[in-house]
Amino acid sequence: MNKNDGFIIIGAGAFGLSTALRLAQDGHTSVTVLDRCMPPVPDGSSNDISRIIRFDYGDPVYAQIAKEAYDLWKTTEYSEAFHQTPCLWVSQEGTPGRPVQAGAAGYTRRTRQVLTEMGQEWHAVSSVEEAKKRFPVLSGKLATPGFDGFYNTNAGWADAGLAIQRLASRCVAAGVSFITGPNGHVVEFEYGQNGRVDAVRTLNGNRITGNRFIVATGAWTASLIPSWNSMVAAGQVVGWLRLTPEEMIRLKDLPIYFNFSTGFFCFPIHEATGYLKVAVHGFGYTSPHPKAVSAPPSSAVSARTNFIPADGMERLLAGLRDILPEFGEREFEKVGLCWYNDTPTGDFIFDYHPEHKNLFIATGGSGHAFKFLPVLGKYIVGSIERKLPSELLDKWKFPTQFREMFQENAFHGDGSRGGPERREMTPQEREMYTAAMTSASVRISKI
Repeated sequence: MNKNDGFIIIGAGAFGLSTALRLAQDGHTSVTVLDRCMPPVPDGSSNDISRIIRFDYGDPVYAQIAKEAYDLWKTTEYSEAFHQTPCLWVSQEGTPGRPVQAGAAGYTRRTRQVLTEMGQEWHAVSSVEEAKKRFPVLSGKLATPGFDGFYNTNAGWADAGLAIQRLASRCVAAGVSFITGPNGHVVEFEYGQNGRVDAVRTLNGNRITGNRFIVATGAWTASLIPSWNSMVAAGQVVGWLRLTPEEMIRLKDLPIYFNFSTGFFCFPIHEATGYLKVAVHGFGYTSPHPKAVSAPPSSAVSARTNFIPADGMERLLAGLRDILPEFGEREFEKVGLCWYNDTPTGDFIFDYHPEHKNLFIATGGSGHAFKFLPVLGKYIVGSIERKLPSELLDKWKFPTQFREMFQENAFHGDGSRGGPERREMTPQEREMYTAAMTSASVRISKI
């Protein structure tokens, strides 16, 4: 590639920033990142107080790459945001009101097999009693009936917002340019001859030209480009519980807890804020969009909304009651939807758009991408340059098999999801979501 080509990267999340930094480090002289906000973008999936860092995967490819990233999280560039702590993975026979989640037990078996084949240590936990002996802070009934689990001490969590802040600063130091606000809020692409992208247009009518365009817009991607039913945006529920200083001390040894059958997971205490954060890694909620199967609403002033559907709230509370019943009736200080951009198999999409040869797509985080932050740029730029092994290029190829019709049953993911099937938010829920987003945006504008 010509080092003087103008790279325009749309999206200042994990994919976009890591790509920008890698391009700048490789000697590219014109790299510009566009977004509605300076990173960390408030409503982006790369922004929050915590993300799980692990290499426990049922897929050996992701396990190896995640181990590469895990080792880098402990280096100077990333260690400020990284906290090493054990991670307890569990599954169970079934969940209330739902039959057995068939993939959960199989996924944990595959994960343990992959770790063994990698020569990595893991520790079996075959009963609730055994789990509580290792982690006495867990006071609930845990994943019952049919508890099965394992834990890994080579794991941890990252302060996502801090990590993104530091990565953005490194981008600036490396010569990357940023355009944000209405000037950087991309609303459409301008196509020229032979399907090439000539420019993007922003909310305020700005026209920004370049030679190569990289779309790294997460759950908003399908509303910007022809996605051919290759992705679906799904909102996942998250809750933040404010703890007292005494409660923080009592829960100081809380591990990461992840139930593959229900999708519920919990982080250790975030000492800087005093929050206990819980969430669900499930099939989520969709929101219809004129240009996509589903896409989250966007606004010029973005903010994470303080709203989740009622059944999502119950799933968070049920998960809390399973591990820490004393908090099962406590009100959350805030809640929100974290928007995944799901692909059919849970694989990333790192590929040129089939109809636009200078338009590269870097998306499909599918709820598991952030942990790869230290190496994402390496693999995305390797895909751009077509220098990766063919098996990786094939794995991350732009899906075209659903171009004519969206097939909901094709989006089964990698087997790690749990809980009820994906569903569309009702009109009333969408109205409540939009109202909450508008309220948050107004608050931000007054600051």
